[in-house]
Amino acid sequence: MVSGSVMSVYSGDFGNLEVKGNIQFAIDYVDSLKELHVFVAQCKDLAAADIKKQRSDPYVKTYLLPDKGKMGKKKTLVVKKTLNPVYNEILRYKIDRQILKTQKLNLSVWHRDTFKRNSFLGEVELDLETWDWDNKQNKQLKWYPLKRKTAPVAFEAENRGEMKLALQYVPEPMPGKKLPTTGEVHIWVKECLDLPLLRGSHLNSFVKCTILPDTSRKSRQKTRAVGKTTNPVFNHTMVYDGFRPEDLTEACVELTVWDHYKLTNQFLGGLRIGFGTGKSYGTEVDWMDSTSEEVALWEKMVNSPNTWIEATLPLRMLLIAKISK
Repeated sequence: MVSGSVMSVYSGDFGNLEVKGNIQFAIDYVDSLKELHVFVAQCKDLAAADIKKQRSDPYVKTYLLPDKGKMGKKKTLVVKKTLNPVYNEILRYKIDRQILKTQKLNLSVWHRDTFKRNSFLGEVELDLETWDWDNKQNKQLKWYPLKRKTAPVAFEAENRGEMKLALQYVPEPMPGKKLPTTGEVHIWVKECLDLPLLRGSHLNSFVKCTILPDTSRKSRQKTRAVGKTTNPVFNHTMVYDGFRPEDLTEACVELTVWDHYKLTNQFLGGLRIGFGTGKSYGTEVDWMDSTSEEVALWEKMVNSPNTWIEATLPLRMLLIAKISK
């Protein structure tokens, strides 16, 4: 089982701030323009990214989900050095009223540091399916409490690129042997697409794999580093043995992508492929948090033994279990 020396800490400068405070905004549909207007007024009592000086540099970002790509994200300006920013900005979306019924509006607040890295400060989601656009009350400014991330969708919002990979479960690696053998999971890391650039135009990325809950050295394998591209091709296969059928429901394949620079590795994004049950061998664990797409890949692999199952999955922010050296 996992030893006591494993502790969850946040990697990089992402996502390690508490979520608190409120945001004030209003939405309206302007028929003459066929536009959704999101009036972002202000926030108050945000978490402080700069603990010492008790301040953040916050901005607000909006998406229409699920097809956030099509409509694009809209952002307010960054207001510096405050936990109570005032924006008074209108963010506009050209969209038919009918289509609005199929959308959710996601507003998230982020701190932007001097290196243009973003830290999540909270979000609000409004389901527009049942929204009454004719109700005057609904056009008034309202305060909403900021919440923690609700869905994996919010993680993808900070686009971290994708990984193309294939998995295969081999229940009997040595058929015909009298002794019962344990199975293997094969992980073929093909390539990554559109990795984020954290330091100018340089990128020297590699992929690390761990089979949780085992964080020991023998559980860790990695690809070579591929430099000078945001679309690195790895074509690296990793094999893990000792899988009994019951282990497939308890284990989770954690793949993380790192930018290697001089002596440090900066986390870029990752995947956790498993059943996402929140538990492992009877213990509640925060790493069993697979998204529906990640779960789907694992399910297909389990249900189709001896077959490569391929997928392209969005990389996301992960809470990494730091491994004691």
